[in-house]
Amino acid sequence: MIVDMYSQSGEKSGTLELPKEIFEIPFNKDLVHQALVRQLANKRISTAHVKTKGDVRGGGRKPFRQKGTGNARQGSIRSPHMRGGGVVFGPKSERNFTKDMPKKQRRKALFCALSEKARDNQIFGLEEYKAEKAKTKAFAELLSKLPIERNVLIVIGEKDKIIQGSSNNLPNAKTILASYLNIRDLKKYRNVIFLKDSIRKLKENFLNSPE
Repeated sequence: MIVDMYSQSGEKSGTLELPKEIFEIPFNKDLVHQALVRQLANKRISTAHVKTKGDVRGGGRKPFRQKGTGNARQGSIRSPHMRGGGVVFGPKSERNFTKDMPKKQRRKALFCALSEKARDNQIFGLEEYKAEKAKTKAFAELLSKLPIERNVLIVIGEKDKIIQGSSNNLPNAKTILASYLNIRDLKKYRNVIFLKDSIRKLKENFLNSPE
């Protein structure tokens, strides 16, 4: 798979070859959906929590005498049908939302998402980005010269304070390490920019790593 390569000035400077093992995989909709659901579920935090009848404070004695009041007999103010009583079948904070998925399936789902973007011409390369210091305005000007639709995910091989600092304040851009590529970001961002050295890092992490 060959995609366009751009220079820091925003002009086409050549092409970037993408490994076919990653960017030429048939799309599997069900597998990608399963991987996305897993990622979102594993990020979910269980905060909703209600008190049951045994957790509510008070209720050590009957609220009123058994007979003679004309009311239905009651044993405790902690009963679910009493105001301020416990809740039946409510959410508990110890609920576990995590989902598991085999490593090979997760990896293949990632390759499917990348391949789909490559076929839709939503991936291109950037030779490099050099600057004395991180500057959002200069980086935004570069992105405005590139064929970006809506938003963009910038993939770098190693940590780069200049690129990361320059893109942090841009609402339509996000910088991510190649080893941290994931389904959620690929679905959220329309275009993907690969820095030239990030392809090598991508191959090292996803093709040469031991199973």
